[in-house]
This record gives sequence, structure tokens and C-alpha cells, in this order.
Amino acid sequence: MGVEEKLKQSKKKIWIGVAFLAVFAAILVAVYMIAGPKAKEGTKQCTLEVENDQNKVKSYKISTDAKYLREVMDELVEEGDFSYEGTEGEYGLYIESVNGLKADYETDGAYWSIYVNGEYGQNSADNQPVADGDTYRFSYETDSE
Repeated sequence: MGVEEKLKQSKKKIWIGVAFLAVFAAILVAVYMIAGPKAKEGTKQCTLEVENDQNKVKSYKISTDAKYLREVMDELVEEGDFSYEGTEGEYGLYIESVNGLKADYETDGAYWSIYVNGEYGQNSADNQPVADGDTYRFSYETDSE
């Protein structure tokens, strides 16, 4: 077998590997689209709670047509008694402060967690669907907890 033939076989194997990875990635995207979080249409009643660094909880009850938690947050900002700041990242909105309380992971290991009905959230605020009757909590936490 000549050098040129080995090179052709090598290139063929690389292209087969690339094609396999592309198909695998497409399958993962399709599964996420089918099984991922789904937003609900219509008016919903939900509660947003904020637990600060002193373990004090402020609760907001809201009636909303929002599909995602970030939209609920934006509605509460418009009402004037709630605020948040964050940055966009590859996994969605990274919340840096809520109601003026900044969590700085680099300084003291603090961060804002999202809980949904008492369970640790699996989505960022902009990907968390809102459902009727659900309670969402932003909890100020540190690595030492």
C-alpha cells in the first residue's frame, strides 16, 4: 500500500469521525428540544422569594403571562420593589445581585441560587419556565454553607 493510499484512507476516517460527531450533536439538540423545559401559555399565579445573606425572605406574589422567570423578574422591576443585575453567559443569565445585595464569588464564594418549589433549579432565570402555582426562590449562598 502506497503513501498516497494510506493518506486517502486517513482522510476518509477523519471525515467519517466528523460526520459521526455532527450527527451525534444533532441528536443531542433534538432530545433537548423535545425533553427540555417547556414554557406554558396564559396567565399564571406564582411567587418569587428572595432570601438574603441574613436568611430573611422577602416574598412577591404575581399574576403574569410570562413564560420564563426572567420575564417575571422584569415585571417586578417595573413595579419598583425588586431589582436585579446580571451578565449574559453561555448558560444564560448569571445573577450577580438581587435587591441591591451583590454576590461576588471571586471575593467570598457567594452566589445566587434559584430554587423551584424548594428544589435546586436546573435552569438559568431566562430558561426557567413559569408554571401556575409555582414558587421560585433566589437564595444568597456561599461555598461554606
